[in-house]
Amino acid sequence: MSFRDPLWFAAMLLPLLVLWVMRWVGRPRMRFPSTTGLESATHQSHPRWLRLPTVLRLVALALVIIALARPQRGLESSRLQAEGIDITLAVDVSTSMLAEDFTLHSARRNRLDVVKDVVKEFVEHRPNDRIGLVVFAGRPYTQCPLTMDHGWLLSQLDRVEIGMVEDGTAIGSGIATALNRLRHRQTHSRLIVLLTDGVNNAGTVMPEAAAQLAKTLGVRIYTIGAGTKGVAPYPATDVFGRRVYQQVKIEVDDEGLTKIARLTGGQYFRATDTESLRTIYHEIDRMETTTIEQPQYVSYKEWYPWFIIPAMLLVLCEVVVGETWLRVLP
Repeated sequence: MSFRDPLWFAAMLLPLLVLWVMRWVGRPRMRFPSTTGLESATHQSHPRWLRLPTVLRLVALALVIIALARPQRGLESSRLQAEGIDITLAVDVSTSMLAEDFTLHSARRNRLDVVKDVVKEFVEHRPNDRIGLVVFAGRPYTQCPLTMDHGWLLSQLDRVEIGMVEDGTAIGSGIATALNRLRHRQTHSRLIVLLTDGVNNAGTVMPEAAAQLAKTLGVRIYTIGAGTKGVAPYPATDVFGRRVYQQVKIEVDDEGLTKIARLTGGQYFRATDTESLRTIYHEIDRMETTTIEQPQYVSYKEWYPWFIIPAMLLVLCEVVVGETWLRVLP
């Protein structure tokens, strides 16, 4: 509930002033010998209720003041469409993402599972942006085009699995596909958030060429290298069919990813564990802010009758009580 004319609340000082006067300033009353006994009897019969009419009158006055402030409740609202950012998330789904050097909810999980969980938080923090999803391994694949329907986007993210495209790491082709989703957009800010844990070894587009094209189109690229430095536990199956882990060294092209980011005005980050990965997406979210429009109500319901009617009833009650039960004879 809101008030159209809140300055009327300053008039609330009036009832307080009346109470103060009643407390400190006595009202002289002329007593007549013929009625002294009757008045005394009245005071003795209702000693605690003699101020009731005045209290009813003051409460009625307070309700009238609230009504004059015009309490309202919004019924119909409109939200101006904010011009958000167009973001394409490019995620590596090559088999190296099976390495389990990250944790999730205190349990060892592979890199892709953790990335999906962190990306979900990132999407939920950007309700005004159009966001798309491109996955890549040996070739790129558009999992979800740019959309404001983030519920559908997240459902498509849940369906992402390692092995959905042939193996490899086509970083350049992944950037080119992401750019293709952004190049026709006219928003003031477009960016790609690319995550990979390897080195470009597939595809038909070189990463540097894709980055140069992104610079020409005015698209920033934030790159993330995922994975511990050194060796990482990689799941395998032994001759007895049991799940075992092998320590495998997986190279991340830190230098190449840094060049891509710098060329386009973005930034390169290195995530070596779950917390650092989460921090990186939070940092990108902070750097790429958008203005969120608040709902504006265009239709209101007036609530002043809910205060005026009780005020009238209290005045009527004050008159009835004062002229009957608590009547004081002169």
